[in-house]
Amino acid sequence: MNGKKILFVSSELVPYLPENEVSLMSYEAPRMVNSNGGQIRIFMPRYGNINERRHQLHEVIRLSGMNLVINDMDMPLIIKVASIPRERIQVYFIDNEEYFKRKATFTDENGKLFPDNDERAIFFAKGVVETVKKLNWAPDIIHIHGWMASLVPLYLKHYYGDEPLFADSKVVTSIYAEGFEGELNSGIKKKIAFDGISEEAIEHLDNPSYNNLLKVAVDFSDAIILASENIPSELKDYITNLKKPVLPYVSIQEFEEAYSNFYNTEVLT
Repeated sequence: MNGKKILFVSSELVPYLPENEVSLMSYEAPRMVNSNGGQIRIFMPRYGNINERRHQLHEVIRLSGMNLVINDMDMPLIIKVASIPRERIQVYFIDNEEYFKRKATFTDENGKLFPDNDERAIFFAKGVVETVKKLNWAPDIIHIHGWMASLVPLYLKHYYGDEPLFADSKVVTSIYAEGFEGELNSGIKKKIAFDGISEEAIEHLDNPSYNNLLKVAVDFSDAIILASENIPSELKDYITNLKKPVLPYVSIQEFEEAYSNFYNTEVLT
């Protein structure tokens, strides 16, 4: 991984959110690349339940101040950063008062999905790409973790398809068993289509379930990692039929060599 640039885009990350499969691997994979001489950037949403004082988040004025258009509305983009001290890893947080101030990640106190999770995912995807453009940092690999990040491959290949910074970037999506019950807002297709993305590219989102959202992610990825032992069979079958490079599940205790080999031999080719 020496000298390779890898952009990690994640829904969740320890130590900022509780430990689960997504948040833990979103920490371990960048740590592995960092310790093997690679260059990394990590992006995640700045949910309102992240303690800014304890984790020493601060706004980066030179990166903030842009408005992103979401469904014909101007939404201000705020960028904050923090460091994971023991690893000397910097994390970029995508923030917006409307979407990320509430003191929860994906659901309300009754466990019900927030009705604007679709817009939050669109905002997050566009916010990440716009910020990387401002950094003028061309990644060799863009590695996606968690469903809130799952629109990034679609936007990279369509909305930002002519952006020279990402011309040689390869997109890897990790598939996890942990998703969400039910469906996102039924208006998600219309909101994505507002950005000039074809109906054909997002036909799965007629029913915006977890499985269908991840199908869109893998459609526009160059390689796929099965990051949980028990992936929904519907997703597993869909991925098999795509004929793309797939890394089968390996435990977190054994992932380092497997991920490194996969990056080098299957993705960076």
